Amino acid sequence: MIVAVYPGSFDPVTYGHLDIIQRGAKVFDKVIVAVLRNRNKTPLFTVEERVELLKAVTQDIPNVEVDFFHGLLVDYMRQKGARVIIKGLRAVSDFEYEMQMASINRKLNDEVETFFMMTNNQYSFLSSSIVKEVARFGGPVNDLVPPIVEEALRRKYAELAAEASAPAQAAKGPRADERR
Repeated sequence: MIVAVYPGSFDPVTYGHLDIIQRGAKVFDKVIVAVLRNRNKTPLFTVEERVELLKAVTQDIPNVEVDFFHGLLVDYMRQKGARVIIKGLRAVSDFEYEMQMASINRKLNDEVETFFMMTNNQYSFLSSSIVKEVARFGGPVNDLVPPIVEEALRRKYAELAAEASAPAQAAKGPRADERR
């Protein structure tokens, strides 16, 4: 049984990620989509939220499991009995960085192979950062992310807007209709 790990932040998961997951699931016996818990970054969604979104959008792919990890990817892979890393490439510019990562992973564990997959052309421009930028300004993301992710983005940005306006409102004092 060949177990592959598709690691990433998935903040949020996009149709580009889903394309790689679906195609990887056709190649390998089991694909573990592993959400990185990186304490040096401040993601939009918590690790738990990202795991739940990924579980929702991959529920119909029987050989896909969703998990999270922190630390070295090769250590996580050893725990899971995985020997293949799946990496999606959008453009040639992605390859240089991913090649360096593949080399260091191979140096840390010589049993690990990296499997590069070109993203479908229709998603070659797509990144989670672009999705967040469009969603933050209320733009349409329905062609970029699954519906459940689109809804989660709307809710998250509404929450953030409410939090941002609450301190400003408190500093102004009560509104006229709130005074008695």
